[in-house]
Amino acid sequence: MRTKVFLTIDTEFSIGGAFRSADGALPIGDQNVLCNVGGRSEGLGFMLETFKTHGLEATFFVEALQATYFGDEPMAALARRIGAAGHDVQLHLHPVWTYFEHPQWRQQLATVRPTDNMHERPLAQLVQWLQRGREALIRWGLPAPIALRTGNLMVDRNVYRAMASVGMTVASNVARAVFEPGDAALRLNAGIHWVDGVLELPVLTYADLAVGARQRRKALTITGTSLAEATCLLDRAHRAGLQAVVLLTHCHEFVKGDMRGNLAANRVNQRRLAGICRYLQRSQDRFEVTTMGRMAGWPQQAPASDDPLIGVPAPLAVGRMLQNKLNEFQWY
Repeated sequence: MRTKVFLTIDTEFSIGGAFRSADGALPIGDQNVLCNVGGRSEGLGFMLETFKTHGLEATFFVEALQATYFGDEPMAALARRIGAAGHDVQLHLHPVWTYFEHPQWRQQLATVRPTDNMHERPLAQLVQWLQRGREALIRWGLPAPIALRTGNLMVDRNVYRAMASVGMTVASNVARAVFEPGDAALRLNAGIHWVDGVLELPVLTYADLAVGARQRRKALTITGTSLAEATCLLDRAHRAGLQAVVLLTHCHEFVKGDMRGNLAANRVNQRRLAGICRYLQRSQDRFEVTTMGRMAGWPQQAPASDDPLIGVPAPLAVGRMLQNKLNEFQWY
């Protein structure tokens, strides 16, 4: 059996410190996705080129509620570009953007703070946000999304109930190393699982170095996982019989510096993504790179996969820590 691998990208604009800045900072739009440096897109452009070079498809979870602030453009143009490149476009939601519905939002900060959680919300509110997001992607000329990733990977049962009520059948809402759900049944490390009629594919959570008696957990990301760790995890996941491995990244992970000023390509992260793609391309006998959209017909009677917590050897984890520390310097 080949292990399904999902390369997923949260494609979103940035609040840009607007809710905490006293100097009138405003949100950052398409630069947070394109990440232009010297006339070259080191974010979205780099990723599209990399996936094309290796013949791989990815799933881009495109944030839609930012239209409250920016209107339909420029995210609509970016989403259409992603779709035209042959990739899967699905729905990502950060409800904090709805704060901009208030005409006097900056003044309101003194008394009402913005929130960005999708868990612990009324079902009707979640349904309304999902409908708004779906309608936005359709309005932008894209197929109606069937998959969701919640902002900050915050989730509870009501999210799945809301998804089912609007006909969304696939989710990648869980990443225990990012947010630990209150419901123990949602504390999933990897694989393929059914939750209230919705197919959940968690971002891979794996064991890192132990600190005393406490085992640290990490999510499989480009910034947080070295190339050596990523290939090790893929190998171990396949040997463990995991049906699916989900990797999470963002467009802005491929640059470093100030998005409004001195920005440089993040060559460490770019090499990691290219290396993972190269590895997957060469290992098609064991791995099938696919998309969330293709999981819509997964049979509900199919048994859930096992959910082991796999880990990486300590030397690989230490090597990544050193590399990431060096990568904080602009010259590295």
